[in-house]
Order: sequence, then C-alpha cells, then structure tokens
Amino acid sequence: MKIAIVGATGLVGSTFLKVLEERNVAFDELYLFASKKSAGKKINFKNKEYEVEELTEHSFDRGIDIALFSAGGDTSKKFAPIAASKGCLVVDNSSAWRMDDAVPLVVPEVNPEAAFKNNNIIANPNCSTIQCVEPLDILNKKYGLKRVIYNTYQAVSGAGIKGIEDLENGLKGEEPKKFPHPIVNNCLPHIDVFLDNGYTKEEIKMVNETRKILNIPDLPITATCVRVPVINSHSVSITAELEKDFDIDEVKNLFKNSDGLILIDDPKNNKYPLARDASGQDFVLVGRVRRDLSAKNSISFWTVADNIRKGAATNAVQIAQLFFNKF
Repeated sequence: MKIAIVGATGLVGSTFLKVLEERNVAFDELYLFASKKSAGKKINFKNKEYEVEELTEHSFDRGIDIALFSAGGDTSKKFAPIAASKGCLVVDNSSAWRMDDAVPLVVPEVNPEAAFKNNNIIANPNCSTIQCVEPLDILNKKYGLKRVIYNTYQAVSGAGIKGIEDLENGLKGEEPKKFPHPIVNNCLPHIDVFLDNGYTKEEIKMVNETRKILNIPDLPITATCVRVPVINSHSVSITAELEKDFDIDEVKNLFKNSDGLILIDDPKNNKYPLARDASGQDFVLVGRVRRDLSAKNSISFWTVADNIRKGAATNAVQIAQLFFNKF
C-alpha cells in the first residue's frame, strides 16, 4: 500500500504521521507533500528519513492508494480531483468537499457505511462537529432528535500554528496577528467570517454538517462558536430536544457503553470532562449529563475532544482504515 500526506509539515499533517505510527499502520511506500516553501524539508518517521516534496499536478502519477489531505480548501479543490482521477482515495480534512452531494462526510463511529459511496474523495468533518455527532447519533437512534443547540469553546490550535502563537505571544504582551483581538484573558465569539445572517461560517458548518452526517436534512440547529484561551481540545455545550421522553440513567449508560465515548460524570466529586484531559486522546469525553429544565424531553450535556486528533487527524486515519484491506 502506498500512502501520501498532503500538508505534511502542518499541525494536522504532522499529527497524521503520529497517528499512523501509533496505530502501526503497515505500508510499502510513504510520500510527503507540501508547498514549494516546505519542499526539501526532512521528516523522520518510523526511524526513516523522508524528504518533503512540492505538491504538483504530477505528484500522484505513481500509483498512490490513499492520500490524507490537510493543506487548505484551495489546495484540496485543485489537487483532490487530480489524485482521485489517478485512482487514489482522498480523505480531505478541509471544508472544500464537505457539503458536496457527491462526497460522503464521515465519522466512522456514526456513519461508516457512507464512506463506501464515494468517487475517490471522502470529506473529514469540522473538528467541533465530530465530537458532537457521536453522542447525538446515540440519542437520535434511541429517542429521535427534534432540535439541537450548540455553544462551543474552541481552543486556539483550531486556528493552526498561528493561533497557538497568538496565545503564547499574547502572554508576553505582544499584539495578535491571527485573531482580530487579543485571546489572552479573553473569549472571542468569532470563528471564521461573519455571514449576512449574523452567524459565522464556523457556526453554519456545524449546522449543515450535523444534518448531513446524521441524515436529518431538516433538523433545527443553532450554534454559537467561541474561541477561548486554551491551547488544545475543544469543549461544546449541547442541548438536544428529543422526540421521546428518556431516563437520564439510561442515557448515561448508552454513552458509557458506546465506542468512541468516555463518560466522566460525577459532579459531586468534581469529575467532568476537561480540555486538559482530552488532549492527546482519540476519544470524545462526555459529562454534565442532565435533564434540561426549560423544555419538554430536553437534555443537556458537555463534550470535550482533542481537535487536532479526533477532530481531524485521527478521524481521517480511521476513515482510511475502513479501506486498508482493499489495498
């Protein structure tokens, strides 16, 4: 099997390699691609040195089986179809293909079957969406979903290396370069660009992607996405109005016994999901599970996940692993 990483020198690209190594993925050849600026850089992987190549129209003329892309939407729009035309299966981490009707949007714990209806391109969802749809899928299958409310608390690593630098440099008193305002001692209700309807692009991503992954096109959803001064791991407060009534202990047991979730829900002993606990993990942590007192058949809970791993790199590798036997 021949594997390629597109955007190999970036934050998610380097994590692709880390996850592949941790999962001991077997391959015959590995190719690392990036921009012209990063070409020639040496990366050590599994005790072997690889040289990063510039991504070009001819990069996939060598029988590459699977390519993991994390190099931005414009790069994916241009090069994913080229790779796909050469018989390469592309798992793309950008937003370029997520809402394309011909491209599946996949979280393996939720809709793995969708991955096999592809034209050699599969989209990896938004990091904050991934950690929300896992528990929501469980609730939907048991009780039915009627409405969802998201409030996110997203780490600066979600904005890449420059987001991390803004926080680190801000602690030294320097002005921000990535964010429109200082992130130190601050919360910014502004992720991605604002749209005419008053929502940000990030918020609408969560709405549309949740509907597509869960296959509920008309599900009412609202979201407010906030950047917070945390290095890594996103936290999301979720309230879901359900079609049927529920038993809170039954819900906790469903979460506890589900693949991909870890229930941490002992508030009397101050045990609940924390960003620092999720960092470095491939699981979604769930807690603060309680009945929402403001609406009938409504439940509120808190999720935390490593946005670079489960929210990006690990989920993409999991998608690719669905096809490993093919090669």
